[in-house]
Amino acid sequence: QVHVVESGGGLVQPGGSLRLSCAASGFTLDYYAVGWFRQAPGKVRDRVSCISKGDGNIVYAESVKGRFTVSRDNVRNMVFLQMNNLKPEDTAVYYCATDWRCLDSDQLMRGYWGQGTQVTVSS
Repeated sequence: QVHVVESGGGLVQPGGSLRLSCAASGFTLDYYAVGWFRQAPGKVRDRVSCISKGDGNIVYAESVKGRFTVSRDNVRNMVFLQMNNLKPEDTAVYYCATDWRCLDSDQLMRGYWGQGTQVTVSS
């Protein structure tokens, strides 16, 4: 079965860290660009980051630059989102998704989407 699954979300205090994982099954994740998106209640789904296939070029939303880091593990067929210095406004459901390339930041990716993992930042 072909799919991606996110994991690693949870409840964390402001200033804390989480590492989200995006695991692919049935296909090779390194052949695709992988985007991380998030959606807070009542808001649109926004792109947080995207890592290209091949050269691995990475783009980040301004709101997470310097705090979030994306990486690939091609052996495990996974992509990670390391989130540091988390803020309450980072609270959202986080999704990973695939496409042939990273699109414009306001576009949703056209490939596989996971079911999302909840991240809650609260004291």
